[in-house]
Amino acid sequence: MYRYILIGFAIYFAYRFIFNLVIPLYRTTKQVKKQFDSVRQEQASGQGFGQTPPKQEERVKKPKVDKDDYIEFEEL
Repeated sequence: MYRYILIGFAIYFAYRFIFNLVIPLYRTTKQVKKQFDSVRQEQASGQGFGQTPPKQEERVKKPKVDKDDYIEFEEL
C-alpha cells in the first residue's frame, strides 16, 4: 500500500519537474539561440546596427576652451 503511494508521489513530482522546469527551459534556450543566430546573421550581412563606427578623429573631439573658464591659482 505504502509502496503505491510512494510511486504515485514519485510520478507526480517527476511530471511537475518535467513540465514546469525542463520543457520551459528547453523552449527558452531554443528561442534565445534563434535570436542570437539572427543577430549574428544580420551582422555578417553588413546590416548590423546600420552605421559604421566613427573614425578615431571623430570620436575624440576636444572641446574648445576659453581663457575665461579658468581661474588662476596662486600659492600662498
